[in-house]
Amino acid sequence: MAEPTTHVEVPAEGHHAEPSIAGFATAPFVVAFAMTLVIVLLIWKKVPGAIGKSLDKKIDAIREQLAEAESLRKDAEALKAEYEAKAQAAGEEAQAMLARAKTDAEAIVAKAEVDAKALVERRQAMAEAKIAAEERAAVDELRARTARAATAAAAKLIAEQSDAKSDKALVDQAIAGL
Repeated sequence: MAEPTTHVEVPAEGHHAEPSIAGFATAPFVVAFAMTLVIVLLIWKKVPGAIGKSLDKKIDAIREQLAEAESLRKDAEALKAEYEAKAQAAGEEAQAMLARAKTDAEAIVAKAEVDAKALVERRQAMAEAKIAAEERAAVDELRARTARAATAAAAKLIAEQSDAKSDKALVDQAIAGL
């Protein structure tokens, strides 16, 4: 026996039955009704005002932060200008100190040159004086030796050439000259 075949209709693509509640409320209607209900409930509970107040508070807080940031920026710019002025003054002071140091160094070098020349002149004068003293001492020593040698030679000559008679004549002549 042949079994009875059941025939199932498959709806064509793109065409299907829309679900509904009580036959008149379709899905788009239910969604629209629910949204309307939510919006009415939000207005009744004053949610937009609360959201506005919350946003106003946040806006005020942001404004305060911006004002504080502006104040901090101005303070930072003032500090930056102050430190730039201090740095410039320090640079100028360093240049002035460098110029003073160069001037002082030049003065010290000039004084050292003068002192060195004076020292050389003093030492040269001392050396010349010492040489002159040594020359005088040498001349005096030479004269003394010459005088001693002349005296000794004269005494020897006189002793060789003189006798008692000539000595008496010389003594008499010296006495008469006095």
